[in-house]
Amino acid sequence: MIRQDFNRIDPKRRATIDYKKKQFAAPTYKQQDYPHRLNTYHIPPTSEIRLEDFEQWAIDRLRILAELEACSFRNRTPAETAEHMKPLLDQWLRLDSNSSSAAGCMDSRLQAQRRKDHYSHYILRLAFSSTEYLRRRFSRVEGALFRLRFQSENARERQDFVASLSLDWEPVPEQERRLLAQDLLNATPNLKKSEIDDGGWFKVDFETVSELVETRRVLLKAGKAYVPSKEQMSIVLADFHDRLEKGLELTARALPRLDEDDRLSPILNHLSKNFATPDSTLADSDSMLPGAPINASSIDILSQHFPLCMRNLHMTLRKNSHLKHFGRLQYTLFLKGLGLTMEDCLIFWRQSFKLITDETFNKEYRYNVRHTYGDVGGDAIRRGRGYSPFSCQKILTEHPPGSGESHGCPYRHFSVENLTSMLQTTGVSDREVLRAVKEDVDKKRYHIACNRVFEWAHKNEIRQVKDNGTWKAADLDTIVHPNTYFKRSYLLKSGVVSEAGRNHEDIMEM
Repeated sequence: MIRQDFNRIDPKRRATIDYKKKQFAAPTYKQQDYPHRLNTYHIPPTSEIRLEDFEQWAIDRLRILAELEACSFRNRTPAETAEHMKPLLDQWLRLDSNSSSAAGCMDSRLQAQRRKDHYSHYILRLAFSSTEYLRRRFSRVEGALFRLRFQSENARERQDFVASLSLDWEPVPEQERRLLAQDLLNATPNLKKSEIDDGGWFKVDFETVSELVETRRVLLKAGKAYVPSKEQMSIVLADFHDRLEKGLELTARALPRLDEDDRLSPILNHLSKNFATPDSTLADSDSMLPGAPINASSIDILSQHFPLCMRNLHMTLRKNSHLKHFGRLQYTLFLKGLGLTMEDCLIFWRQSFKLITDETFNKEYRYNVRHTYGDVGGDAIRRGRGYSPFSCQKILTEHPPGSGESHGCPYRHFSVENLTSMLQTTGVSDREVLRAVKEDVDKKRYHIACNRVFEWAHKNEIRQVKDNGTWKAADLDTIVHPNTYFKRSYLLKSGVVSEAGRNHEDIMEM
């Protein structure tokens, strides 16, 4: 008789170990205290947030990261970047220091700011860990944001944060420092002799501070780099990148578990697409230009302020007296965003389609224009007053143009030769600008190429409003919507620049 052991688990059955406790156990959350303004994001958040906050916090952070990346592409200096980013950070991702609190320590306002910063980082980490390319870009711009915050932090709170990291560095003893005094002086640029004795020094593995080694700003000896205390930011930044890259790899492995969650997957997919060009929605107040002659007869004159995608559609329409479906849709929505009424839009299209009869126009095209404006169609269409104008992100990623079609983004969908020819046709003659645009297109930075052309075409006006102080840095942030391009160009070019700036401020207050 075979002896049976009833304590053994049947290999053909799943081990059920107190399933009730596993299923109904109360979750344990680790409450984050956020004692410092800066964060290395090595502890993931665990408490619950609303789905609306999940999406909105990620979008706000993505605006900041996209603008930081644009500053890098435009070769702005650290001082210019800090000045440009300050109002944007205050608006979208404000993060105050402990000293800003009335009590001089953590309060509910600081807790809410740091909680949003913490969660938004991890949400975007989920969105941008799927490919090596996205992980590299995300790590680069997050490092730039950390550097910007580290540099703006006050000295006392910065030292408290660095002390909390427990970094793997070794203080250089006084005897060794004196012995290497001359070598330290020769190897470290802009170092005074008095700073060798007065300042602190650290020994770290040279791979940790590759940036300092590359620029020859430290002494190397026996595999160690001798780093002065004033260069500690490089050590902290290297530690931040190391933690982030390891975390992104772990996140990439866990991503397949999210495929079954139909609430989060669409949001994360949308965010990852927006890393190419941030999405933008156009509010009614953003499209209003009080006093501007927006009607069917003024479109030809106003077209000088159009971005290249819309100028291409307008020029094709004037040449062929016709546009195909997606070209008409993209252009109609753009004109709607300018403030053109439905009646004027119908007049504009009827006058443009000169080769067809009124009967053909009313039968094949009139309904589409009315549907776009929300005058006809389902209840949802009418309640929403039609469709919204396409953003750059939507134009870049949806409905690529086929043969005989003119919609889309010329910077993405044109060949380099055709793009250069069209830019020259519209007045862009500077060889350096054309070369930079070609470089941006090669690196798939399409919205940066468009912004580069805008800044060249309006360089005198932009310089003047900056000198006058009539426009803030936030009013000149990266353009990610064709209607924003038109509005900014119109305000800069129309009349006296100071008057345009004043009009702009009035509109922003509405």
